[in-house]
Amino acid sequence: MERRALIAGNWKMNTTIAEAQALAAEVVRVSAKFTDRDVAVAPPFTALAAVAKILGKTPVRLAAQNVHWETSGAYTGEISPAMLTDVGCSMAIVGHSERRHIFGESDELINRRIKGALAHGISPVFCIGETLDEREGDRTFAVLENQIRCGLAGVDITGTPELIIAYEPVWAIGTGKTASADQAQEVHSFIRGLIGEIYEKTLAGQTRILYGGSVKSDNINILMGEADIDGALVGGAALAVESFAGIISFSAT
Repeated sequence: MERRALIAGNWKMNTTIAEAQALAAEVVRVSAKFTDRDVAVAPPFTALAAVAKILGKTPVRLAAQNVHWETSGAYTGEISPAMLTDVGCSMAIVGHSERRHIFGESDELINRRIKGALAHGISPVFCIGETLDEREGDRTFAVLENQIRCGLAGVDITGTPELIIAYEPVWAIGTGKTASADQAQEVHSFIRGLIGEIYEKTLAGQTRILYGGSVKSDNINILMGEADIDGALVGGAALAVESFAGIISFSAT
């Protein structure tokens, strides 16, 4: 089943408002010539409104870097899905390894965030991935299966908005190391098979699964040539227009 490619830039804790506006404008310019792929950017919360104005009615989608599950309430430091839709977000990253391993977010908490996003019309980009110790201990598939089953417990993905999955091996994030295309494809195929087991094969065939982990313009083509890799969640390389443009402009090999 053909799935439309998605290239998403996670800006993490970077960019002032002015820097974010300038970068967003360049992303809009670079991506304008492509009609066969989707592009999204995830600025820090402080820049969401300013970037939304730059994106306007262009096809580039606005994503948040996290999302709470309640519409409002006494949750200091959190941001609600209603606030995100109000500012123009249609996507939100959930369960990023930095949230899991630095801030201690559990699978159960991530499950609540996914449900909250979907309930408010936001597509969650559900991140999963194993550490180096887990990979070297031959526990990659067990770890990912647990993250997926816990993260998607009670989650209905049959309607809209869509659920997007991002496989990000923790050992490859910000390290310069990248899973080989064969390694990434093996994991993506496993994830798709598991989604088919939890739900059904048609839904699995429709689900976009992104790869993340030191994605660059010099490895994106070979990654996108794999059958089950549907795009990329890009970190550091999304902060410079030259490198992100090279990723957006991929040509699958």
